[in-house]
Amino acid sequence: MNKFKFYGMSSQSAMAKHSGGVAKYRAAEGKTVLLPFRGTVHDTISDILGGVRSTCTYVGAAKLKELTKRTTFIRVQEQENNVFGKE
Repeated sequence: MNKFKFYGMSSQSAMAKHSGGVAKYRAAEGKTVLLPFRGTVHDTISDILGGVRSTCTYVGAAKLKELTKRTTFIRVQEQENNVFGKE
């Protein structure tokens, strides 16, 4: 299985690649990891759109614009992200 390098734009890898390195007054944030290939962008977006369509069906929204009128959104400020494994 192919693995691909993934890094955030404040990581040391990104700063070295796109701006010549980390400036002395800045600290790199984040890390660089190898992730397995999970499919094409097209497939990922199709999955997301399928989820949005399903959500609209559950709440009775015929159009995306109606979604906010038929639901209550709750902001989640802290959550656990296990994409990169537990540290």
